[in-house]
Amino acid sequence: MSEKMIENNKVSVIGKIVSGFTFSHEVFGEGFYMVDVAVNRLSEQADIIPLMVSERLIDVHEDYIGCTIEALGQFRSYNRHEGVKNRLMLSIFVREVHFMEEFTDYTKTNQIFLDGYICKAPIYRKTPLGREIADILLAVNRPYGKSDYIPCISWGRNARFASSFTVGTRVRIWGRVQSREYTKKISETECEKRIAYEVSISKLECDEVESV
Repeated sequence: MSEKMIENNKVSVIGKIVSGFTFSHEVFGEGFYMVDVAVNRLSEQADIIPLMVSERLIDVHEDYIGCTIEALGQFRSYNRHEGVKNRLMLSIFVREVHFMEEFTDYTKTNQIFLDGYICKAPIYRKTPLGREIADILLAVNRPYGKSDYIPCISWGRNARFASSFTVGTRVRIWGRVQSREYTKKISETECEKRIAYEVSISKLECDEVESV
């Protein structure tokens, strides 16, 4: 993979493993597995973030629950077919993993940089308390003509700034990966709890103007 393609999508998280490994898929004889990591926020809440890890990086048959790891890689998406609909699935594709004895600097547990293109008009809104929010969907290129589609959320002046972006605008984003629980209505009588993943933006800039 070209270095340029890796540079446009970089994420690092530090947290505790909170699940076992489950098989995801195999490519050219290499098995990939999913595992969940709890990444602490400064508020002492935790984001539960899924990692996709090769069996060549870590022994997927071991029990690592409770171990602290640092995972470096890329935030990736794929569409999962559910009946007649597609559901966007997100996870961190791990390139490096390191076990850590202890970790206390929670300002560095969750960092992401993305360089991509706006692929859908931003959605700007205000909360009942007047807080400004803008949702954007960023397409980040991968080799072989593929792209990852990453939902991102911005606040305050960054939300105002993002609301002016048009489809095709090139945007660079710094922030953190976060998880959010929501309830999905399956039918008239049935609801299901799900977890959505997105990038919470702390800084963004585009080719025309800049915001910090």
